[in-house]
Amino acid sequence: MQTLAVVVPAHNESEGLREFHARLSAVFERLDLACSVLYVDDGSSDDTWRVMEALRDADARVATLRLSRNFGKELALTAGLDHADADAVVVIDADLQDPPELIGEFVREWRDGYDVVYGTRSTRAGESRLKKVTAAAFYRVMERLSHTPVPRDTGDYRLMSRRALDALKKLRERQRFMKGLFAWVGYRQKAIVYDRDPRFAGSSKFNYWRLWNFALEGITSFSTAPLKIATYIGVLTALLAFVFGLFVFGKALLFGDPVRGYPTLMVVVLFLGGMQLMALGLIGEYLGRLYMEAKQRPLYLVDEYAPARTSARGDQHA
Repeated sequence: MQTLAVVVPAHNESEGLREFHARLSAVFERLDLACSVLYVDDGSSDDTWRVMEALRDADARVATLRLSRNFGKELALTAGLDHADADAVVVIDADLQDPPELIGEFVREWRDGYDVVYGTRSTRAGESRLKKVTAAAFYRVMERLSHTPVPRDTGDYRLMSRRALDALKKLRERQRFMKGLFAWVGYRQKAIVYDRDPRFAGSSKFNYWRLWNFALEGITSFSTAPLKIATYIGVLTALLAFVFGLFVFGKALLFGDPVRGYPTLMVVVLFLGGMQLMALGLIGEYLGRLYMEAKQRPLYLVDEYAPARTSARGDQHA
């Protein structure tokens, strides 16, 4: 029998985990697959881990993985995928914004020959207008800047075949933008459009500052365009300064040069200084990523791992 594993990273999601598992279990019952689920606790400060242990004790299909601290969603997701072993693996968040009931449709497309089946959001219920606008802008900027096409309005919710998962596991970079890595592996991919629901419980762990840093991570991980833009701005600024210098020289030659122009001088100096600092900042972003990669630290550390008593392959464990 074919096997399916579902990877669920979670950070402080204790309020909604039981409802999530109930809905996921109902999906499992409708699938003619040997199913399992791996819950990953990304250093939660509430009782998320205790809820995961209770689910594991009550359901033989549940495996649990606890990281040594909060490493962030991208690395928690990586840890879960590293421990997944099945013919197909689904990634989904625990907040129930992405409906587990869509997994059946993912499986049908996978059986039709697609290696990656991902969910594309047509609506985003429960989110502010500002967040919707900034999210849409981010995906469109990524589409323009990245050499690897990243699907619009698409999160981590997706199914991957074994060969797509094996390819993803070979990518061990430390500054991880998973949406880009999912797209980078290629193979046959298909989108399933769905309406995203509001959170079942709790609040989003991503404030606007974290989302801004997440956007920087995505852009700098998959595009060198910001460096090129800084170069182009520098060349354009130099040309404008040269033209302005000719103008000042010609004006002084023809009409003399009384002592004036302090405001103009300050504007030019501040503008050039700002451009230089912006270019240095961009270079620093890329240099910082090289520094993190050069240290070769582990991506994550595991505190505790308990496999499912019934594996994805249907074997019983004592």
